[in-house]
Amino acid sequence: MPLSPYGDDVLELLQHEEVYGIVGPQDSIEETFFAELGEKVHMPMISFTARTSTLSYKEDRYFVRATPDDAIQAQALATICQGFGWHEVVVLYEDTAYGNQFLSYMNNAFQEVEIRLAYMIAFPRSAEDSHLLQELDKLRTKQTRVFIVHMNPYLGFRLFNVAKQVGVMSEGFAWIITDSLSNFMNSMDSVTRDSMQGVLGTKPYISRSKDLESFQERNGKDKRLRISTFGPQFLDELSRTKFRGLSGDFELVDGKLKQPAFQIFNVIGNGEKSVGYWTQDRGITKELNSTGTTMYSTSTKELKSITWPGDSVIRPKGWAIPATGKLRVGIPWKHGFTEFVDVIIDPATKHTNANGFSIDIFLATLELLPFPINYEFFHYNDTKILIGATTTCCMRYHRAAYVDFSLPYSESGVILVVKNKKSFDMWIFVKPLRWDLWLAIIVACFLMGIVLHILEHRVTSKGTDSLSTNKERPRMFFPLVLLVGNMVSNNWSFFVLVVWLFMAFILMQSYTANLSAILTVDQLKFAFSDNYHIGCQEGSFMKEFLIEQLHISASRLRTCSSAEDYHNAMSLGSKNEGIDAIFDEIPYMKLFLNKYDSQYKMVGPTYRTGGFGFAFPRGSPLVSHFSKAIMDVTQGPNMTSIEQENFGPGYSSQDPLSSTISQQTSSLTLYDFAGLFLIIGSVTVFALFCSETVIGRTVTEKAENFISNCLHSKTSQGNSMENASVDDGDLGQGIEDEEIHEAVQDNVSNSREDTDVRVVGEVELHEIGPSIAQNLRMRTESIEDRNS
Repeated sequence: MPLSPYGDDVLELLQHEEVYGIVGPQDSIEETFFAELGEKVHMPMISFTARTSTLSYKEDRYFVRATPDDAIQAQALATICQGFGWHEVVVLYEDTAYGNQFLSYMNNAFQEVEIRLAYMIAFPRSAEDSHLLQELDKLRTKQTRVFIVHMNPYLGFRLFNVAKQVGVMSEGFAWIITDSLSNFMNSMDSVTRDSMQGVLGTKPYISRSKDLESFQERNGKDKRLRISTFGPQFLDELSRTKFRGLSGDFELVDGKLKQPAFQIFNVIGNGEKSVGYWTQDRGITKELNSTGTTMYSTSTKELKSITWPGDSVIRPKGWAIPATGKLRVGIPWKHGFTEFVDVIIDPATKHTNANGFSIDIFLATLELLPFPINYEFFHYNDTKILIGATTTCCMRYHRAAYVDFSLPYSESGVILVVKNKKSFDMWIFVKPLRWDLWLAIIVACFLMGIVLHILEHRVTSKGTDSLSTNKERPRMFFPLVLLVGNMVSNNWSFFVLVVWLFMAFILMQSYTANLSAILTVDQLKFAFSDNYHIGCQEGSFMKEFLIEQLHISASRLRTCSSAEDYHNAMSLGSKNEGIDAIFDEIPYMKLFLNKYDSQYKMVGPTYRTGGFGFAFPRGSPLVSHFSKAIMDVTQGPNMTSIEQENFGPGYSSQDPLSSTISQQTSSLTLYDFAGLFLIIGSVTVFALFCSETVIGRTVTEKAENFISNCLHSKTSQGNSMENASVDDGDLGQGIEDEEIHEAVQDNVSNSREDTDVRVVGEVELHEIGPSIAQNLRMRTESIEDRNS
C-alpha cells in the first residue's frame, strides 16, 4: 500500500524511540495507513482533521477522531434549509476526496428532508477566476437561488469575490458556508469580507472562557498539542476521559468526538453575528442553554434576525424565474377531446398556441401566483413521451417516478359507461306486484262488490229509502263506482267501503313506489357479458389499466380517440365490430354524457386515479405554488363558467349528482303502458259490442233472461212466505200492487224491444221506454183515485 509522506519517519520513530501515541493523519490515505499501523502496534492514532473517514470504529479501535463528523454538519445544513422552506439547493464544493465525501453526506441528509440538490459543481483547487466566473454566470440563469459552499479558504474566498462581480450576491440569493470556511473568517481581507455580506455559516460552537481568551492573546492561533500516551492502556483511559478544554467539552463516543453544537452566524460588516444554534437532539434554537421544549425543531423562527445578501431582511424564496428566460410549457397534441386541449400551430411562424379547459385552468392559475411568469407553449405527441417544463396529464404512479405533479384540477377516477337501454315491455305496469297479490286484489274486488250488493239490497227490500239514481244508472259490483254519486245508502255499506278504500290507498302507494323503482333505480343495473367489446381512449393508460387492474382480455378492448368515435362504436355494438361499454376517466365521460345525454349512463363503482394535473421536473419549486393556486381556482366562483365555456351549458363538476344522474329525465312512452291501454280498450269495445250491435244485444238479452229466471225462482219462494203474514189492510194494497204489476207485464209483452230488464238482488227492475212509462203512470193514478 502507498505510504504517507511521513511513513518512513513514523516507522523509524517507532523502532528507535519509545512512542505511546501519534497525532496527525491528514487525509484518507494517511488515515488508512495510521489506522492499520495503530492496530498492529496497539498504539492510538489521534486525528484532528479526519472528518470524512469511512473507517469503522469496531475494526479500527486505535484510530481516534477528535473533530466533529461532517455527516452531522450535513444534517444541520439540511435542517436549516428545511426551516427556511427551500426545496432545492446548489452545492459548490472542492474537487477532492474530502469534498466528494462531504457531498455524499449532503446528499443523504437532504434526501431525508426531501430537499433536492439541483446542481452539484466541483471546483479543482487550482481553478482560475475565469473558470469560477463561467460557472457562476451559468448559475445566475437558473431558478435555484440557494448556494452551499464547502471548500478550502483559498478557493472559497476567491469564489465570493467573483460571485459579487457576477451579481449573485444581490437580493433574492442565499449563501451558506460550512466550517471549512467558517473556521477561517478571521484570516480574510476586507475585500473578501465585503463580498460575503449576508452569508450564513455553520461551525462547531466553542463557548467563551478566560483560558481561551488568554491562549488566543498569547499565541494568536491554535497549536498542535503535545500528547503523552501509554499504549493500549492509554487508549482505554482516553476513551473514558472527559474534560473541558479550550475549545469546549472533550468526550469520545465510538472513537469520535461527541458531536458538539453548531453555531449559526451571519456575516455583517466587519464581524459575525450569532443568530442561533443547532444540536443533534434539539435542532434549531435561539439560545444554546435555553429551557423549554425538548422536541426537535426545524423552525427558523427561533433564529435571530438575519441580513441577507443585498442588505435585505426578506427571506429569499430560494429560487426565481430568470428575467431573461421563459417557462416552456409542453402541451399534448391529441386528435380527440379537444375541449380539454386544442393545439393551434401558426403555419407561417410555426408558433404553438392552445385553448381549451386545461389551458384556461393554467392561465387562471398564473394570475394567482405571487410572482409573474413568462411562458411559451410547445406541443408534443402525448402517446410517446412526457417532456417539457410543465404539462397537463393524468397523474399516475409510474409517471410520478419521473415528474412532480401539482394538485389535480379535475375529478379523479375511472368509470364505466353503457347504453341507456330500458328493459321495459308493454306489461311493465304489472311488474310492481307479484301474481299472487294481483289475484288477491281481483278476488277482493269481486267479493267486496258482492258484499255491498247484498247490503244495499237488504236496505231496499226492507222499504228503506232507495237510491234515486237506480233507474238512470246501472249498478256495478266494483266499490269505487258505487262511491261516485253517493250510490250507497246503508251505513254498513259505507263502513265496509271506507275500510276497503283505506286498504286500496295503501296498495296504490306501494304500487307507485315500486313502479318508480323499476323505472329509475333498476336502470343502474348492468350485466357485463363476456361477449362485450369494451372501448377505451387511444394513447392513454386505460388499456394497461384494464388489463392489469381489472384483468380484462386485450382481445376485447377497442380504442377510440374522440367522443364521436365512442358514440359511433356504441351504436354499432359488439356484434357489428363496435363496443357495448366504455371505460375512461370521469372528465372525459362527463363530457361524453353531456353531449349524448340520456342515450348513455354511468354504472358500477368508481376506480380511483390521480386525476388531471400539471407535471413539473422533479423537485421543481413551482409545484407548491401551482397547487395552492389551483385550489383557489377550482374552489372559486369562476370554475363553473370555465367548465361551461368549454363543455357547454349545464355542465358542472361541482354538481354532486351530475356524475350519476342524467341531466334530462327519461320520459315514459306509450309502449311502456300499452298493455294497460290494451285491456281498457278491449273492455270498452266489448261493452260497445254488447250494447250497440244486434248480435250483442241478443246475447245480452238471453244472458239476462237466464239470470232473471234463476233469481225470480228464488225470490218467489221468499215472497210467498212473506205474503202469508200480511193483514187485510195490506191485502188491499197488495191487490193494487198486483194490478200495477199486471199492467206493466202487459205493456212489456207488447213492446219488448223498448224494454231493458235488469235484476238486482231479489227485486226485478224494468227500464222502459217513454210510451210504456206514460201508460203505467195513468194506470197508477186511476187506482189512487179509486182508493180515495
